[in-house]
Amino acid sequence: MPDSLGPRLKVGVVVPSTNTSAQPELDALRPDGVTNHTGRMVIGDDPMVDEPGFGHVMHSIRLSTHPAIRSVTGCGPDCVIVGVSPESYWEGTASHGRVLDSMRDAAGGLPVTMSPDAITAALAAHDARRVAVITPYLPVGDDSVSRFFTDSGYDLLGLHGLGMPSPARISHVSEPELRDAVKEIDSADVEAIVQVGTNVAMARVAAAAEFWLGKPVLSNNVVLYWHALRRNGVTDSVRGFGSLLSEH
Repeated sequence: MPDSLGPRLKVGVVVPSTNTSAQPELDALRPDGVTNHTGRMVIGDDPMVDEPGFGHVMHSIRLSTHPAIRSVTGCGPDCVIVGVSPESYWEGTASHGRVLDSMRDAAGGLPVTMSPDAITAALAAHDARRVAVITPYLPVGDDSVSRFFTDSGYDLLGLHGLGMPSPARISHVSEPELRDAVKEIDSADVEAIVQVGTNVAMARVAAAAEFWLGKPVLSNNVVLYWHALRRNGVTDSVRGFGSLLSEH
């Protein structure tokens, strides 16, 4: 018999223990009959203000991801979302397949959604190649984000870092700050704006920005959830969180 609350799909989600934005945003996106089940990658709220500090946080995420995946598979999910931004595991396009395979192995062969694949699919759905990007980081983190987009073949026309000094502080970014960041990086040549960082609560701002800009504005959490739903046969139109979930 199917799960009584999640008869259509049970989604396992793993996020860093410092992340307070992804879980409530993903829960707000659930169609009827779909449930989310969250596990935590245990990391410290360590400074990310220089290269050693940023590298330490990324290393902590990588070490704790597989145990978090294994913890959430105990509830029998149908798929798993790895709720971190694309650069967290990015060592270039050649290594991504190996990383994704390791996540699937940790999940016992379940389908796994990661940000690189979800963002690529979302931009393809909108036929967008010229992008501008919002990150939660200081310049030391922005470099790896920029490398992800350029190595993936996108024209990166602008990047705005929000300058958050630690993983937990990322959730403190306000909606007015996000609105201003969108305004700053938009231009007539930009085909889509992408926000990375799953601890940034951007879903509502992105939907509003699409309305007044007339172009896709993609938040990391919405993109991850859309990709997981569509890959696993849930095609419901979810309104209120942008055109990706409502039209694609």
